[in-house]
Amino acid sequence: MIGEKVMQFQGKHVDLPDLESKIEGYLTSDGFTVQRSAPSDHGVVLQAKKGRFLASVIDADRALTITVSGSADDCLVRIGIGKWLQHLATAALETLLLSDLFLFVDVAETAWNLEIEDKLVRQVESFVG
Repeated sequence: MIGEKVMQFQGKHVDLPDLESKIEGYLTSDGFTVQRSAPSDHGVVLQAKKGRFLASVIDADRALTITVSGSADDCLVRIGIGKWLQHLATAALETLLLSDLFLFVDVAETAWNLEIEDKLVRQVESFVG
């Protein structure tokens, strides 16, 4: 997928709940509205959208979507654009993983997506160490 970032951290002893909280805090401090799925054995999904700015750049029902999964010694973080899910907090992550959580993005969305993703990737890497 254009713009999707996948980061794998092996042997880093990542505190997954702490990483999720740091990502959420970073996005919130950058002006995003953030929602998260309930934790499960398959990980957590975070979604973030930025009010009118995001709506003017891409479809209003799209959001920056981040999945954090795996274990402390083999953590996987995926970042891309996905559909804003109205009831993400109550959705079963297993169901989300079977659906198209990440969407194909067109040229206009790609520029915005790459800029935001690159900033978030650098933050996640600094959080992990």
